[in-house]
Amino acid sequence: MTLPAPRGPGAAPALALVASGVLVVVLALPFVGLLARVTPRLLLERLGDPGVRDALALSLATGFLATALVVVLGAPLAYLLATRSFPGKRAIEVLVDLPMVLPPTVAGFALLMAFGRAGLVGRALGAFGVSLPFTTAAVVLAQAFMAAPFFVGAARAGFAGVDPRLTEAAATLGVSETERFRRVVLPLARPSLVAGIAMSGARALGEFGATITFAGNLAGTTRTLPLAVYVALQSDLDLGVVLSVLLLVASLLLLLALRAAPAGWLGGSRPAVARAPQAAR
Repeated sequence: MTLPAPRGPGAAPALALVASGVLVVVLALPFVGLLARVTPRLLLERLGDPGVRDALALSLATGFLATALVVVLGAPLAYLLATRSFPGKRAIEVLVDLPMVLPPTVAGFALLMAFGRAGLVGRALGAFGVSLPFTTAAVVLAQAFMAAPFFVGAARAGFAGVDPRLTEAAATLGVSETERFRRVVLPLARPSLVAGIAMSGARALGEFGATITFAGNLAGTTRTLPLAVYVALQSDLDLGVVLSVLLLVASLLLLLALRAAPAGWLGGSRPAVARAPQAAR
């Protein structure tokens, strides 16, 4: 019997390599082009601009508040979606994911229809002298609205990935559900939670469409870095480049911090599983 001759390297790996290389180049070129337009001297000069400092400070403050709001409200929802079955669950899952696929300007208009002076909730708020549109609070709300799916999705996956046998073992030892959540579930789900926080924080920091539609573009009040880029590109290209680089660096630092975080800080399945029986006791 004649054995078939060994085949040479197929074309598929080569095509995959070429396709991967093309995509990497397409993704990298815009960032390279942006960084090539700015010098350290120009960056330092423009950082002294009061408008730049105000936009940067406002973006960091509102981004932090929006992310904190998403975590505080989103973690319980993610836990319920991951561990409970109840009527309307599918509808809530779709509702949570909807801002990811909704055009940001439509999201901002929807927020305006809900929380504006003539909106569904806006009328009631107006009776108490509260007006959300075109305020810093509106920026936080718009950012949280657009960033929530990124945290809830990651947190839900983390909670769903916890081995139920561990929580059941803790329950048989008389540990309350709150303590099981704090001492067993949270350590195991920590990597997903941290990833969700980083992604939602980056999304909040870069939010533009919903913010400008719902909160406006008022210097010192609602003009975050993305909105400042939009304004600068109409009259001062160098300033627009500097602001864009600031946003790029901030987003990059968030992702690098997530990737470079030590395994012990993020938590992991092996050490958390090892601690679970002790936590249950």
